[in-house]
Amino acid sequence: MSTNPPDLRPDLAPRARISDPSRPGQPSIGMVSLGCPKALVDSERILTRLRAEGYGVSPDYAGADAVIVNTCGFLDSAKAESLEAIGEALAENGRVIVTGCLGAEPDYIREHHPRILAVTGPHQYEQVLDAVHAAVPPSPDPFVDLLPAQQVSLTPRHYSYLKISEGCNHKCKFCIIPDMRGRLQSRPAHAVLREAEKLVANGVKELLVISQDTSAYGVDIKHAEDRGHRAHITDLARDLGSLGAWVRLHYVYPYPHVRNLIPLMDVVSESGGLVLPYLDIPFQHAHPDVLKRMARPAAAAKTLDEIAAWRAQCPDITLRSTFIVGYPGETEAEFQTLLDWLDEAQLDRVGCFQYENVAGARSNDLPDHVAPEVKQDRWDRFMEKAQAISEAKLAAKVGRRLEVIVDEIDEDAATCRTRADAPEIDGNLFIDEDFSELSVGDIVTVEVEEAGEYDLWGRVVPA
Repeated sequence: MSTNPPDLRPDLAPRARISDPSRPGQPSIGMVSLGCPKALVDSERILTRLRAEGYGVSPDYAGADAVIVNTCGFLDSAKAESLEAIGEALAENGRVIVTGCLGAEPDYIREHHPRILAVTGPHQYEQVLDAVHAAVPPSPDPFVDLLPAQQVSLTPRHYSYLKISEGCNHKCKFCIIPDMRGRLQSRPAHAVLREAEKLVANGVKELLVISQDTSAYGVDIKHAEDRGHRAHITDLARDLGSLGAWVRLHYVYPYPHVRNLIPLMDVVSESGGLVLPYLDIPFQHAHPDVLKRMARPAAAAKTLDEIAAWRAQCPDITLRSTFIVGYPGETEAEFQTLLDWLDEAQLDRVGCFQYENVAGARSNDLPDHVAPEVKQDRWDRFMEKAQAISEAKLAAKVGRRLEVIVDEIDEDAATCRTRADAPEIDGNLFIDEDFSELSVGDIVTVEVEEAGEYDLWGRVVPA
């Protein structure tokens, strides 16, 4: 049992969990998956393909014939973390294949680690498979291994990420994701639904919808309708909501059409209750001049009006966001505008980055970079305010009855999440009495008895 730390990185996926044992003599591949949930989905797809070819999946370096490191290249600190992970894999195993976002810079990787076997870029599944074949030739048992591909999951069995598109059409100056992953490429709606149906049939209780820009889903394919399903986020959310699992929406830009999602979240609405009352919206800042320097596709002046309208229609909606402090040129007055905006917006869940240069980002060339000690001071002040808001909002939930999903059980407590909490990046609800009858994946009703800065404690309400 652990409580949620206030500085948890909001861009990271849960730790990959590998528990599928290999048979004796089976060639096995290890996987180190870094970065965001979108990268975790890529890792799952790579391992699914490899397992269908007869490879085992090793949970440790010692049992692997080679190791794939799926890297992150979003920030310079993430690049350093990726290089460190590659170095560890080389030291522990020696046979390493690198893929993912940092793989778009092969010379940079080889400069630091010349002994790696191969480098491929993000979502280059075929090239990764070719590299594995060259390093560890397949040797399947046709009676055991060559079966139809069954999805490898690196998350707990009761929840799964569902990636609906790749790439992004925006050109935010601090971000190089479009350079690494390309422009928006939406999956056909029927393919997304088919994957979701299989996940739910296999016991998944919560679908976490992810992409670089979830609100833009289907724009690139002109919201095509195929096999009865339309590629538009509102239609997709409605279709996913009909499957009976929790549906949580991440990376939603606050375009005007997002207001059409809110009725699907409001249990009082005729069509409500299909989607969790939760929106993850990357606002990044609130001052219009900072947003302009960022080249952000949003109008800060209107977001407070949108937030008020969403809450008027769905009072229980939970809003999470991420922000950047210390962006080049950010003045104290602009930062104060952000604090004032946060006071008014009263967001439920907030993450914050200190600005970092990233090789290739246009923001590197902006004038008036903010000193590190000023960025740290602003981060501290921002998080102090966000923490106070979170504490007050959670205190207001004491005495309420909420649905929770059980994520983990140990000797001290059952660690759960409410409908307002996404895995790893939000808070938890702990049940530390009378939890022996619970199982991971259960959805139960609790009464909230205590609140902290980021977490809740409660007791199970008898059915």
